[in-house]
Amino acid sequence: MKIQDVPFGVTRWEDVEPTEHRGEEGVALWRTFEGGNLRVRVVEYSPGYRADHWCARGHVLYVLSGTLVTELKDGRVFTLTPGMSYQAEDDPENPHRSRTETGATLFIVD
Repeated sequence: MKIQDVPFGVTRWEDVEPTEHRGEEGVALWRTFEGGNLRVRVVEYSPGYRADHWCARGHVLYVLSGTLVTELKDGRVFTLTPGMSYQAEDDPENPHRSRTETGATLFIVD
């Protein structure tokens, strides 16, 4: 990852206004910083959240709380708990999507 046009800065996440994104079920609240070619988010998934789409965008994702289930289009399924992360490249051939029964809070860089 080459981060470009992003000068040093500090983000106080509690001051970032959340935006709501509805899933197939449940809702995600995103607190987002965007600058240059970088997007950084703290995302909160409600209990019962299920993404409404397959995502082909690359991410680095770290679970802060809750349990996240991520499935790949090829059928593989991964369960992540606090302290676990995944990294995925841009991959339109094998996208991923997420769900959670209990809710989850994530830190995501893409």
